[in-house]
Amino acid sequence: MQSKHCNMLQSWSRRGSNGTTSSTTNRLASINTNSRVETASVPMLRTLTSIRKDSCGSGTQECIPQHNASQCLSDNRRKSLLHYLIVLIAINFCYLQPASADQVVLLDTTREATLEWTRYPYGPQAQTPGWVEESFTDFVKGINWRSYVVCDVAYHNVNNWLWSPFIDRGPANRLYIEIQFTIRDCSLFPGNALSCKETFSLLFYEFDAATREPPPWQTDSYKLIARIAAGEGRFNQNSDVDINTEVKSIAVTKKGVYFAFRDQGACISVLAVKVYYITCPAVTENFAHFNETPTGREITIIEKQNGTCVENAEPYEPPTYLCKGDGKWTILTGGCRCKVGYEPNYVNKTCTECPAGTFRSAEVRKCVPCPPNSSTSSTASPLCKCIPGFYRHPRDGRHMPCYKPPGPPTNLTVLFVDQTSAIISWNAPAKDEFGMGQTEKYRSDVVYKIRCSMCNSNVMFNPSTDTFNETKLTLTNLEPVTTYTVQVHATNGISYLVDPTLYANETFTNSEVQFSNVSSTTTKNQQLDLNEIKTEHAEIIFTTESAILSTIFNLRVLAITSKDADLVWDKPVQSDAPIELYEVRWFPKPELDAMNKTALNTKETKAHIEGLSENTEYGFQVRCKTVNGFGSYSNIVYAQTHQPVSSVYDDSVQVRFIAGAIVAGVFFLVIFIVTTVYFLRSKHQDELDKKSSNHLPLPMDYASNEVTTPLFGNSRSYVDPHTYEDPNQAIREFAREIDANYITIEAIIGGGEFGDVCRGRLKIPPNFVQDIDVAIKTLKPGSSEKARCDFLTEASIMGQFDHPNVIYLQGVVTRSNPVMIITEYMENGSLDTFLRVNDGKFQTIQLIVMLRGIASGMSYLSDMNYVHRDLAARNVLVNAQLICKIADFGLSREIENASDAYTTRGGKIPVRWTAPEAIAFRKFTSASDVWSYGVVLWEVMSYGERPYWNWSNQDVIKSIEKGYRLPAPMDCPEALYQLMLDCWQKQRTHRPTFASIVSTLDNLARQPQSLLTIRNSPENDGTQVLDTQRGHNIFISTDLWLENIKMSRYSQHFKEANLVSAQQISRLTAQQLSDMGITLVGHQKKILHQARQLDIVI
Repeated sequence: MQSKHCNMLQSWSRRGSNGTTSSTTNRLASINTNSRVETASVPMLRTLTSIRKDSCGSGTQECIPQHNASQCLSDNRRKSLLHYLIVLIAINFCYLQPASADQVVLLDTTREATLEWTRYPYGPQAQTPGWVEESFTDFVKGINWRSYVVCDVAYHNVNNWLWSPFIDRGPANRLYIEIQFTIRDCSLFPGNALSCKETFSLLFYEFDAATREPPPWQTDSYKLIARIAAGEGRFNQNSDVDINTEVKSIAVTKKGVYFAFRDQGACISVLAVKVYYITCPAVTENFAHFNETPTGREITIIEKQNGTCVENAEPYEPPTYLCKGDGKWTILTGGCRCKVGYEPNYVNKTCTECPAGTFRSAEVRKCVPCPPNSSTSSTASPLCKCIPGFYRHPRDGRHMPCYKPPGPPTNLTVLFVDQTSAIISWNAPAKDEFGMGQTEKYRSDVVYKIRCSMCNSNVMFNPSTDTFNETKLTLTNLEPVTTYTVQVHATNGISYLVDPTLYANETFTNSEVQFSNVSSTTTKNQQLDLNEIKTEHAEIIFTTESAILSTIFNLRVLAITSKDADLVWDKPVQSDAPIELYEVRWFPKPELDAMNKTALNTKETKAHIEGLSENTEYGFQVRCKTVNGFGSYSNIVYAQTHQPVSSVYDDSVQVRFIAGAIVAGVFFLVIFIVTTVYFLRSKHQDELDKKSSNHLPLPMDYASNEVTTPLFGNSRSYVDPHTYEDPNQAIREFAREIDANYITIEAIIGGGEFGDVCRGRLKIPPNFVQDIDVAIKTLKPGSSEKARCDFLTEASIMGQFDHPNVIYLQGVVTRSNPVMIITEYMENGSLDTFLRVNDGKFQTIQLIVMLRGIASGMSYLSDMNYVHRDLAARNVLVNAQLICKIADFGLSREIENASDAYTTRGGKIPVRWTAPEAIAFRKFTSASDVWSYGVVLWEVMSYGERPYWNWSNQDVIKSIEKGYRLPAPMDCPEALYQLMLDCWQKQRTHRPTFASIVSTLDNLARQPQSLLTIRNSPENDGTQVLDTQRGHNIFISTDLWLENIKMSRYSQHFKEANLVSAQQISRLTAQQLSDMGITLVGHQKKILHQARQLDIVI
């Protein structure tokens, strides 16, 4: 197409003055972006104006409406300039750049040689000229656009329509239309304009050829996209030309769409129209290719795209990428990896086959040469095969060398042999110094196996395991005068690969296992057994010495105590030589097989053994020694040592002593606690007496009504995550790690400086089939370490709370990117926005229920010793059941709305919600949170109005210091406004606690009649808190007296208590007020103080 245009324009340049002239644009205006673009037509016209006096005398003339009707040019001079202009356009047009990768252009009028769009009215019968197709040129910028112009300002009832051709949407879900246009100022037509306007309408019509819908030229079927006007200015006779650019978008569902421009009396030039849709460009990430993906139907909708692995790669987890509405990819999960035998190219995202002589397995990241004693002759090899005679163990990695089985042990020798035992030793198999590639041929995991002929089940081996790596073996319980053949086989990890039947019938040395292939019947069978093993081995033959008949009988235990034993035995009946001595050995019964049995020698037929363990069963044996050696041991005799009586007595005494110590300790602890409590209560009472003497002489029953803080609390306290050196440690302690595979992101519902806030679904245990709605806050990859630390700190704070009115943390994702915080999903968003949207739609009792939930949540936080510091309606979230929950615990971060923040030495403070002592001295306590709660109460009753309106922060601070308090919102009950004033007491100790606020709201909810008194008195709005000491000592009636002291909320309480006279009220006590349900200490003091000063009026 581009080549065709270039050839056509070149032919126009050759035609010279004989070419057809294109009329310049005669209706121009400004754009929304107000980018100043002086078109080619203006300087050209100025040039032509300079030669106007030479060209207006003869020849055909043309009027230039942009400047003056008298500015006319001759045909020859004008055609010469036009010829030069077309040549410049042709050169520039041939080098135009294609559209960006993330835009797919469906229509671009700047690339068209002619448009020929459908127009109405059109033709000789038309009442108005309507839309006219012209050329818009700028030889400086190389522009030659076909455009449409209309300027029927001199007609009544103008209704000009211009339809685009049918635009097939393809895979697009949302189409964008970009219009470049100009609009002429109506002031240029002071007398001639009958219907001059400065706007036009943009409409669209979706059409599907498969349906029986009305034809696209029926105007009633078109939907309005927008009425489009110029930006800040419209050009006139003395101003430069401003080109306006307007971009609109629509969601599309059918096969295609028509766009329409409707003019009703404006002077417009539609210079260029481009229709396109946005895609996330095709990318290759993690060796997975993601095709070009059109964005969703709405900007907030994300499209999930599955990737396909590049050639010679395979997925380790299904690759997915999310396409956002702005055409950018986000949150890549899964990916592919190169198959074995192929090396990954991380720059080009390709997998290249390994050349011959190299390989790549799963254990290595790139192609490497074959390990020693192996080779490969093919490309893309996943492993190198061992050369003949060498083997590789299956558990060895493919990058490990191949080895030979070991040779036979060397220097096999008999170190000792007697009638019943023998000791043999050997050296390890000989090794070649080095094999191929300077690597030893033999593995270092050489172990030994023993085969023995004539060894029956009584023979004991040490070591007794099937295989061992020692080079010495002891055999016991052998038969005298017997010839034994012992083979020592050397094996390693790859020996069984030489012959799969290697260990089919092999019997290993184990003192507890009978040797199945040992035969004592024939030598032939024994020889066959030894020949079964085909591994390298060494063999030795030895014969035990002759038997000694000297055997001990009748061994017995004469006496045994806790530590001693006396043994006696009889002399041998037969002996081959004189007896030199007796050897006695003993051992605990569980250690029968131990080789370190204790022994002593004696020449008598008795022995006294000392040093035995208490309460232990021992085995005893005796054998005799002659000049021919030791005889065999006698049978084992067992006996158990005693437990001494003294130890039992000592244990009993010790138990009694410990019990007595415990009883004494508990007794003294009780005395200490009682004494401490008595001292604290006495001290507290003294402080109350001092306090009451400094104010009013209150009765004792009032003073005793003060609540005493328990000495030991049972609620757990909040732990500040900033005390942890590593934020990850706090996360592991207070938050639950969630596998990212159980999370599905559905839509982006918000965003911030550090990441997006999304709505999603979370699969919940135990079977992870059911899922719930959750809110997902993500941290952008590449965020600063401080941002990550603040992000994790907020999660570790939330993870410590579990209350129905505090936002619940489901868990966190920290082991994969992006880092996420998963919380419960609150459908109605922040409280201030929710109230503004639903202004006036709730009853007062519904608002009280919401306020009660906020107070309950803050009471829970206060009990945990947590101070919120930023309690405001914007930081309270509302779910579908209108339950309010405290949120936003990122206290270490800066206040997001800088206009509401006041900077002090300690940081930024939201002054409109913060108590005076916190602003002045940064003294943040639960009492300062109560002040903030009073402001939240005002926000709720005013349906989200901004506290202190548009005052500056300095004005707010000064007004509060002077005693100013926010006025009561419209239709606010007196009781609720009085609660606000209580929360805004300057002395923080006079403010109610959150627990008492919850109790007050509960009383108001149970007594709706107390909400009927509305605080709408103009004289009190915006004034200081009234002085309660003025004019309150006059009693006319209970209701009037309570109203005078601003305690009318308790009128019903006084009626129920039947307090109707001044005498009754003057005798009130604090206990009576508490019984009546008046629990706020400040209110009790105020009522009692005024009651004492009553002037009784009869």
